[in-house]
Amino acid sequence: MRVVVAEDQVLLREGLGHVLAGAGHEVVAGVGDGEALLDAVPVHRPDLVITDVRMPPTFGEEGLGAALELRRRHPGLPIVVLSQYIGQAYAAELLETATSAVGYLLKDRIADVAEFVRSVERVAAGGVVVDHEVVRRLLARRRAASPLSGLTPRELDVLEVMAQGRSNAAIAAALRIGEVAVAKHAGSIFAKLGLAPAADDNRRVLAVLAYLRR
Repeated sequence: MRVVVAEDQVLLREGLGHVLAGAGHEVVAGVGDGEALLDAVPVHRPDLVITDVRMPPTFGEEGLGAALELRRRHPGLPIVVLSQYIGQAYAAELLETATSAVGYLLKDRIADVAEFVRSVERVAAGGVVVDHEVVRRLLARRRAASPLSGLTPRELDVLEVMAQGRSNAAIAAALRIGEVAVAKHAGSIFAKLGLAPAADDNRRVLAVLAYLRR
């Protein structure tokens, strides 16, 4: 396959080219910044793009921003993002907007050359490859942002059964707790979700909707 590599460190860029060539692939362009990457893709029409996150001029997240822009300009273009750290906001946006042919790998994984090659080939074939540490951080970020993050485990249990359309008596029986305890947990759930006092049925529906959207 034909690959464009965007990496400002020349030695690493050349090293990636050597690894890819050894696996039978061709690096058709090697660039050192996000703008050059955006310019190189329509010229060389690669089968895959590999880009670092941090590149000139600011060494912020230009590479990741370029990856997002490339997916907007060239939908379906396979892209592998390499990073020394996890840029959670951009990573989340990339993975939420690209449901296929995308990879987000930490640079220390490149040490396993065979696995790295398998990963980029999987992305080029339309797969999604995400470093397990990236997944762990993103899931933690999503949980922290969830309106349910403030609920206790028991409150989540109550809400889960409530989402099944059960009455307080049925919830109490399912969880083997008293109805008074169920009512207390329900009141706490409504308060933590910011559901102002109203008809209990309405608040139950809104709470269940929050649970289903988690």
